[in-house]
Amino acid sequence: MEKKVHDESKITDSLDKIKHKIVVLSGKGGVGKSTVSANLALSLAEKGYKVGLLDSDIHGPSIPKMLGLEDKKPEPSEVGITPIFALPKLKVMSMAFLIPDKDAPVIWRGPMKMGAIKQLIGDVNWGNLDYLIIDLPPGTGDEPLSIAQLIPDNDGAVIVTTPQDVALVSVRKSINFVKKMNMPVIGIVENMSGFKCPHCGKDIDLFKTGGGVKASNDFKIPFLGKIPIDPQIVETGDSGKTFMTKNKNLETVKSFKKIVENIEEIVNKKEAK
Repeated sequence: MEKKVHDESKITDSLDKIKHKIVVLSGKGGVGKSTVSANLALSLAEKGYKVGLLDSDIHGPSIPKMLGLEDKKPEPSEVGITPIFALPKLKVMSMAFLIPDKDAPVIWRGPMKMGAIKQLIGDVNWGNLDYLIIDLPPGTGDEPLSIAQLIPDNDGAVIVTTPQDVALVSVRKSINFVKKMNMPVIGIVENMSGFKCPHCGKDIDLFKTGGGVKASNDFKIPFLGKIPIDPQIVETGDSGKTFMTKNKNLETVKSFKKIVENIEEIVNKKEAK
């Protein structure tokens, strides 16, 4: 009982130093949720905010790979585990940093995953942050449930989808999950929305477009913006180079920045109320 109270106290102390907590989730895998999380965190840090990025995917953490931090190891200190800095104002923490063998599977049941997420929040020295971006694994299982229970005062969820109908079946479940957890919905991001041909400049709807807007209208929640398919996102993610900092003039970067502005506006309006 004493340990539980101690854990809860550490989590509360850690969260009290963080102004805004934003959850990024999706109803299914393969929609680019971690890409959105990473670039959202990078964009906020580049704007001068103090940002934390928590990769809460226990079984398939990908944030360290995407940010070129795979070989980094966090150091323990008297005030908690020191997260890894991706930028001077961006701290990152992931289960991937704590696994000795990066190819070893994590074969854990629910209670162990809940314990790990508690440690990633309470035992890590996040310090004073303007934003904590929490990248969740796909679906509505243990990790999203744990985060919803541990951070009940979060600012809300950014839900990532792709335009096709089969993805929207899952995103609707995500929206209903968030509402059942009494979490606000910040809005929907439609990823992989169209592709501009590099030869003729024509826009091609590989996966259709407009699905995110339709879900937004059906559920009466904000639509944050579209991100087109861009091979450079894949290349930079695989190589560990940050997309937002290397390709500032691309249309895709401008799309990300507009989405960040929309999120800032919504979060600040809620804070003002």
